[in-house]
Amino acid sequence: MNVSLLPIRSLFRPLRLGSGQAFHSLLRRGFVSFLVLGLLGALALASCTSGGIASKPEVKLNLVSFSVTKAAHDQIIPKFVEKWRKEHNQKVIFQRSYGGSLAQADDVIAGKQEADVVHLALPLDVTRIADAGLIHRGWEERVPRRGVVSQSVAAIVTRAGNPKNIQSWADLAREDVTVLSADPKTSGIAIWQLLALWGSVTQTGGEPQQAGDFVRRIYQKIPTLARDAREASNAFFQEGKGDVLVTYENEVILAARNQPDTNYLVPPVNISIDNPVAVVDRNVDKHGTREVAEAFVDFLYSEPAQQEFAKLGYRSVNPFITIATEAKLPPVETLFSSQDLGGWPLISNDFLAKGAIFDQIRGNSPN
Repeated sequence: MNVSLLPIRSLFRPLRLGSGQAFHSLLRRGFVSFLVLGLLGALALASCTSGGIASKPEVKLNLVSFSVTKAAHDQIIPKFVEKWRKEHNQKVIFQRSYGGSLAQADDVIAGKQEADVVHLALPLDVTRIADAGLIHRGWEERVPRRGVVSQSVAAIVTRAGNPKNIQSWADLAREDVTVLSADPKTSGIAIWQLLALWGSVTQTGGEPQQAGDFVRRIYQKIPTLARDAREASNAFFQEGKGDVLVTYENEVILAARNQPDTNYLVPPVNISIDNPVAVVDRNVDKHGTREVAEAFVDFLYSEPAQQEFAKLGYRSVNPFITIATEAKLPPVETLFSSQDLGGWPLISNDFLAKGAIFDQIRGNSPN
């Protein structure tokens, strides 16, 4: 419905007061003004209500995540969709994208993927999106556990029967052992692997120089780095490459269900792999999906969702579920975190920046 502004403006033309006629004219015009404004307000409200997200029969939600979360999302999302349908009489259609965490974050920053929600491999990636202005500062404080919604630790996968007799992180530096790895420049698990190897030395009394020498011996034997965790897993399990694969414990558990002869060990000195979730503020405001996006993030912390994470080998962030499931998982005696290694700003600068520790290890020029 189009309403011309000219007649409305004419209602508010100045009057010369001082006569009864003018006074009565003012009253008439005032009445008409309020009548018209009230009508317009009602029309605007009706328009907003009819066009709002909640009144539409369906709503689309864009979820951008790292590769290994797909199996968990496959189980969790239908539960959320059903819950939302019952509570709001509305169908949620998820548009999902999976890939290397760093590359996914880059696509969100560049606008190639207009994510409403991101569930990424490490807090550093969400912080980069926030630094680009897409997520409000303090995103960690808006959700439980500083945004960490799924957790795991690192696992070492060997060939059937463990022919190289791999028993610890230290064995990965042996000359006769070839490790498959993803690239820390594009993959979240690769960063966690790098930090796990480094921390296995520094968190047990070793010096940074010793850690650097140890990690260098491992990475210099890797001819080609995979793009992400899924590609590295496929190369190891499907193509038979390498002697050892370092990956998420939950990824190994999932693989073992398809290949029961999978051999793996969880080193007792290990890193807490913390995967964050966040609402992408700029995009949800653009799409009008804030309510459903925030509800989905909240649901990921719920008991039904955390149960699904636990079933797939994640270490739940729900302490009650952790107590119930920890007996099924190998114990970790020394569990360190990214904060124990200096925190993400330092890790980003000292390990991952151009010309920093990883580039030096791989022999890449800083230029």
